[in-house]
Amino acid sequence: MKISGFKYLANQGIENIWKNKMMAFATFCVLLISLLLVGGSALFYYNMNSMILGLGNQNEIAVYLDPATETLRVQQIQAQLENMDNVGSVEYISKEEAYNRMQNQIQQGKAIFDYIDGYDFMPDGFKVTVVNNDHIEDTTYDIGRIEEVQSASSSPQVAEFLRELRKVVSVIAIAVIVALSVVSMIMISNTTKASVFARREEIQIMKYVGATNAFIRLPFFVEGMVTGFFAGAGAFFITMAVYRSIFRILMEQGTLMRAFGVGSIIPFENIQLIVALAYLVVGSVVGALGSVVSTRRHIDV
Repeated sequence: MKISGFKYLANQGIENIWKNKMMAFATFCVLLISLLLVGGSALFYYNMNSMILGLGNQNEIAVYLDPATETLRVQQIQAQLENMDNVGSVEYISKEEAYNRMQNQIQQGKAIFDYIDGYDFMPDGFKVTVVNNDHIEDTTYDIGRIEEVQSASSSPQVAEFLRELRKVVSVIAIAVIVALSVVSMIMISNTTKASVFARREEIQIMKYVGATNAFIRLPFFVEGMVTGFFAGAGAFFITMAVYRSIFRILMEQGTLMRAFGVGSIIPFENIQLIVALAYLVVGSVVGALGSVVSTRRHIDV
C-alpha cells in the first residue's frame, strides 16, 4: 500500500470517530473503566506488597556485646556488621543510652537505680535491620557467632507471618486482577462488536465493490487505537488524582500510620512514567485489536 493510501485510510479512521461519536464514546467509556479497574488493582497490590516489606524492615535484630568489650573492638564489630550480607542498617546503642532507656522503661522501680553506681555494667549494643526479612533467622545466627557478641535475638515468627501474608495477598491480588481483566475484555469485545455491527452495511458494501480486507480494517484499526489512547490518557489522569489524594490523606496520619507500613506506600512520582506508558500502550493496543477482530465477521461475506 502506498503512503498516500495509508494516510487516507488513517484519516478516515480519525474521521469515523466524529461521524460515529456515540459508539466511539461508548467504547471510550468501557475502555476507561476497564483500565481503571485493572490498573487500580495492580497499584493496590504493588503498594500492599511494599507495605508488607516495610513492616518486615521494622523487624530488627537486637545485638548485645560483652560489657567488657573495648571501644576499638566495638567499632570493629560495627564495621563487620555493616559489611554483612542482608544487613540494611546498623544503629549503635551505647552503654549510657541503654541505661537511660532501661530507666525510662522501669518507671515503677526507678528507686532501684539510686543504688547502682554508674552504667558500666550495661553492655554496648546494636539495632540491626535486614534487607530481606525472609532470611532474618540466618542473619541472626551469623551475628551471634561474632566474638564478643553476648546475644543476638530477633523474631523469626514475625518474619514467617509476613512471608505467609505476602503469599496470601499475592494470590488474592493476582486472582482479582485476572478476573477483572477477563471481565474487562468481555466488556470491550461486546462494545467494539456493537460499534462495528452498527456499520456492517458500510463494511459489506465496501467488500462487494472489491475493497481488500486491509483496506476495510485499517480505518477501524486507527479508530480503535485513537479511542484506546485517549481512554488510557483519561485513566492515567484519574488514577493520578485519586492516588495522590489517598497518599496525602495517609501521610497526614503521621507516626501511627507509618507504624503499619503506610510509610512504605510508593509516591506517584516514582511510578508515574510506568503507569502512563502502561495505560497508553494497553489502551491503544486493546482498542485497535478489538476493532479489527470485530470486523472479521462482517468482512467474510
